[in-house]
Amino acid sequence: MHRLFVALRPPPSVRRLLLEAMGGVPGARWQDDDQLHLTLRFVGEVDRRQAEDVAAVLAGIAAGPLEARIVGVGTFDRRGRADTLWARVAPPEPLAALHRKVDQALLRAGIAPDERRYLPHVTLARMARAGHDAVALDRWVADHAALASPAFPLAHLYLYESHLGGEGATYEAVARWPLG
Repeated sequence: MHRLFVALRPPPSVRRLLLEAMGGVPGARWQDDDQLHLTLRFVGEVDRRQAEDVAAVLAGIAAGPLEARIVGVGTFDRRGRADTLWARVAPPEPLAALHRKVDQALLRAGIAPDERRYLPHVTLARMARAGHDAVALDRWVADHAALASPAFPLAHLYLYESHLGGEGATYEAVARWPLG
């Protein structure tokens, strides 16, 4: 089985900015450079045949290059407890439009549509399930609320395979298509 997702990859200068912001929250598992991406759509586990179908429909997406910027940070909560730290990516509408195109293409490959509201972001850290320092987390969010980057290009659509391991997930780009 192949655990797949579709994403965009910020350029090195933006990834450096994000990496420099990381740290200072006990219980956080910070992403490394290879893990920094902007997910457009999580596909999930598929067999080899369906993975090939996914790649084929993604190759047919017509979309121009995008420009985005980092504009602050936030958290996702699960059951009233923060479980993810992220950096917001703007402007949201062009990214949401590409998300919808990806979702429509995946439907043609037999992948059910994504029912969640799309929020463009780059995951920076996942919080330990055993607990974390909520005060340090709140302080980090407040200290980095103004995290920002100049506009940057997002020129390629990527299909990634996620490999789960004891130290977390590693991501392998298995296909890439230029936007535009």
